[in-house]
Amino acid sequence: MKAGATDIVVADICGVVHGAREDIIRDGAENLVWLSERTNKRGVTGTLKEAIAGADVFIGVSAPNLLTGEDISTMNHDSIVFALANPDPEVNIAEASKHAAVVASGRSDAANQINNVLVFPGVFRGLLDAQTNVVTDDLLVAAADALANIIGEDELNPTYIIPSVFHPDVAKVVAAAVQAAAVSPKVTPAV
Repeated sequence: MKAGATDIVVADICGVVHGAREDIIRDGAENLVWLSERTNKRGVTGTLKEAIAGADVFIGVSAPNLLTGEDISTMNHDSIVFALANPDPEVNIAEASKHAAVVASGRSDAANQINNVLVFPGVFRGLLDAQTNVVTDDLLVAAADALANIIGEDELNPTYIIPSVFHPDVAKVVAAAVQAAAVSPKVTPAV
């Protein structure tokens, strides 16, 4: 949301998170209440499979084999799929690639590996250089923007949207962005 996404629908094991879902009302789970108040402005209900129909982007950070290639085919044209459950993603990468314009996973044996090692060294170095231990949303967005801009326009393609964990510029570029964001006067605490 801090990076500008406005139409976010979250799903968990019980389905789409929304304020009228009985378990959220009954249990008052703080994190689900927070999500239901800040996402899903269109009031989407149902299952994950139902929620991704017509979606532009799917970001999975959950469990393996929740979706099929057929499910991905219901997403919008030129959709983006980040199936990040490891070692087995939420959808088979080859099947997702038949329908989505860009597919990324946490797997090192597939294109577009999304791995937390891409940012942690740079984030920690930037925090040390700024002499702070305060992690903010602005700082995290700065790290993400720095990582995204390592790949030049001439290199960017559907199978190369993020640098390798071995790219020599990753840690230093992320560290510099984090340090700059950490000393910026507009910093607000992360939620």
